[in-house]
Amino acid sequence: MVLECNIDSKGRALRFFAGLLAILGGAFAYLVLMLEIMPVPESIGTLGVLAMFIGGAFAIFEAKAGWCVVRALGFRTRY
Repeated sequence: MVLECNIDSKGRALRFFAGLLAILGGAFAYLVLMLEIMPVPESIGTLGVLAMFIGGAFAIFEAKAGWCVVRALGFRTRY
């Protein structure tokens, strides 16, 4: 499957920044979970951290590829 470029440079930069923030947020949430700063059930906390890392990595992939899954599905996005 070939991914056709469907976002401009501003959209790529926005997705990269959002992905980076999601990964950093996941790292922070992991520290909160491991240091038991907030009482969160381990399975829910682990799932949340994993979702942040995967979502951030996918956003960075979209930025690198210049392709947005939402736009590929036919929705119109601002960037």
